[in-house]
Amino acid sequence: MAQVRIIKKYPNRRLYDTEISSYITLEEVRQLVIDGEDFEVRDAKSGDDLTRSVLLQIIAEHEETGQPMFTTQLLSQVIRFYGDSMQGFMGSYLEKSLQIFLDQQTKFRSQLNNILGQTPWSMLNDMTERNMDLWKSVQEGFLTAAAGSAKAAPAKDSKS
Repeated sequence: MAQVRIIKKYPNRRLYDTEISSYITLEEVRQLVIDGEDFEVRDAKSGDDLTRSVLLQIIAEHEETGQPMFTTQLLSQVIRFYGDSMQGFMGSYLEKSLQIFLDQQTKFRSQLNNILGQTPWSMLNDMTERNMDLWKSVQEGFLTAAAGSAKAAPAKDSKS
């Protein structure tokens, strides 16, 4: 099993890659993500895990340039889930939804390479139908889990 690559973040905001014994940029951290490298960003002084905040920083920088992936409406909706009873489900729901999308994208590319005897439009229609079926099943599973947790959650006692 490969060890997790450790990147130390110093107070001057510099990132030090302990594997290559060199300072790196956020863009180089982004490349580690693209390459599928396992890494953690740690505060050089306290040892706290800063990986999520560095990843969010990379996303924020890329959202500022080029074609943004997240609309203002989408970001507002995500923010509304913080503090909501559904907050715990939202992360796994988004993660599973994105994984289904990636799986379908891989299948789509594979099918495009093997398009023998089938028109692109009929194949796109088939893929769309399968995507809709998968999306519906994910939503149903999410709603079922949410309903189950809402029933299982104890009512808050107003006498504290």
